[in-house]
Amino acid sequence: MEILGATLRVCVDDLETAIPFYERLVGATALRFERGGVSVAAVGFFLLMSGPEAELEVLRKVAATIAVKDVDEARTVLSGLGARVLAGPLATPAGRNLIARHPDGSVYEYVDRRS
Repeated sequence: MEILGATLRVCVDDLETAIPFYERLVGATALRFERGGVSVAAVGFFLLMSGPEAELEVLRKVAATIAVKDVDEARTVLSGLGARVLAGPLATPAGRNLIARHPDGSVYEYVDRRS
């Protein structure tokens, strides 16, 4: 499994206030979308999320988003290493994802750009 990069997940109270800071910090324009009642803005290596507290509580449990070439391959490798796939692979606005709990208890989202 080839890891292409990672995205830091940041839950914010006010997405509209947070976006300009991160756009200036990174020097990039935010890509915005909605997912399950949560407003999301991808800015460089940051994934800003704002929405109902019940939704954010679940999202805070995922430490980071890890980009991979192929989520199916990631599932095979992760399972073989003792990780537990909690959800997915599922289609998302950016590709496909899965959520996995590593043997140490850390939870990560793995995403690919496949349609």
